[in-house]
Amino acid sequence: MENREKFGSRLGFLLVSAGCAVGLGNVWKFPYMCGQYGGAAFILIYLVFLVIMGLPIMVCEFSIGRGSQKSCATAFRVLEKKGSKWHNYGYLAVAGNYLLVMFYTMVAGWTMYYCYRSFVGEFTKEALTSAQIKDKYEQMTGSAPTMILWTIIVIVLSFAVCALGVQKGVERITKVMMICLFALIGVLAVNSVMLPGAKEGIKFYLVPDFKDMMDKGIGNVVFGAMSQAFFTLSIGIGAMTIFGSYLGKDRSLAGETLNITIMDTFVATMSGLIIIPACFAFDIEPGAGPSLIFLTLPRIFNQMAGGHIWGALFFLFLSFAALSTVIAVFENIVAFAMDLWNLSRGKAVMVNIVLITVLSLPCILGFNVLSNITPLGPGTNIMDFEDFIVSNNLLPLGSLVYLLFCTRKNGWGFDNFVEEANSGSGVKLSKKLRFYMSYILPFIIVIIYIKGYYDMFSPKGMKYLIPWMVVAFAMLGLIAYFAFSKGKEEVNE
Repeated sequence: MENREKFGSRLGFLLVSAGCAVGLGNVWKFPYMCGQYGGAAFILIYLVFLVIMGLPIMVCEFSIGRGSQKSCATAFRVLEKKGSKWHNYGYLAVAGNYLLVMFYTMVAGWTMYYCYRSFVGEFTKEALTSAQIKDKYEQMTGSAPTMILWTIIVIVLSFAVCALGVQKGVERITKVMMICLFALIGVLAVNSVMLPGAKEGIKFYLVPDFKDMMDKGIGNVVFGAMSQAFFTLSIGIGAMTIFGSYLGKDRSLAGETLNITIMDTFVATMSGLIIIPACFAFDIEPGAGPSLIFLTLPRIFNQMAGGHIWGALFFLFLSFAALSTVIAVFENIVAFAMDLWNLSRGKAVMVNIVLITVLSLPCILGFNVLSNITPLGPGTNIMDFEDFIVSNNLLPLGSLVYLLFCTRKNGWGFDNFVEEANSGSGVKLSKKLRFYMSYILPFIIVIIYIKGYYDMFSPKGMKYLIPWMVVAFAMLGLIAYFAFSKGKEEVNE
């Protein structure tokens, strides 16, 4: 097996992997879901599902990466039994990473642009109304040149980091970003909880109110917590596999995964502590939904003493969260080119700068010149469709593939998986989890997957629901094809 680049330190691995997991979902989605589903009671349920769902699947991803010493493009081929079909998932994982950055780079560009606009005081030069802030948002998304420029800045900066290599680029720079991110969280959270009127927001966020949860519908709250726990760790499309392949065998993977999950959860919960008390202090609805970051928060900073500074720091924090994920996924994409086509790192970077810039254009243009394209029905755009393919399909289905591959005999097999996961010192994965990981957890993932489709398309009527549910079950059929294809006991060399 060829020499493979390695992380220079354990801290580097933890911070880079946490950087991949920490993203806009932690800072953007988690706080507004807390607002919608009752605050502290939602967080408690979320933490339970994070442990029983997120942890085992992430251990699977890291184990496959470390066991194969490959990216997800070729990892299954190295470990699978002869005659099985698991390696075909590698193509879907490659596609998933490209699809993710086709819209994620644009949104990362938004965060950097908002950071710039906040630093120059654009949101606080005058007392802007909600309508004026919305106009500024629409001016940004409606200007294709502006969005293309900031997307290209994100792409070039992130690939420049990857071009330097694992230790000198990805590890060194992501470590700095993550340390700055943690520092910014502390500063912003202290400022938020010290605001006049923030006390009620702190109580809502930290003191469970199970009566309020019951009023909102316990089923809705539980499923919301389950879904957020599932998606928060960036598992399913091989983004963590590559970092497992750069890792030595001196530490057990269950222990390292636990540390990464703690850091990811810290960022998510602290983000809520920044946003929700501020919403209460300025009488803003904390469950405002997806518009919370780009439309609602500028109103808060607009009313806050020194608002342009606090707004700029918040969007700088958000930019670090977004860029850490983009760099991690770009490193995965560079590894695909190196593993599949034996390209040098430099050539892989140059090819992908051009390729991803071109692939990002449909999403950008979907907000302006291509806004008439509504792939998921009225009120949707190209970004919604790309996000749907990744978030509602490839992440849950990919997680199911990783789980089944590590537990089924025609895949890697549970004993081989546990041996790899438990190599080194630290927390060990118990073999008593075999039944849970083989049957119960896959069932939970299938339920999440099907319910996600139902919740998205049932309000639009049967003409949308039926064909898309057919697609959902066809995709599950594809996974069953991987899982039940016959394989011999020998492992490929």
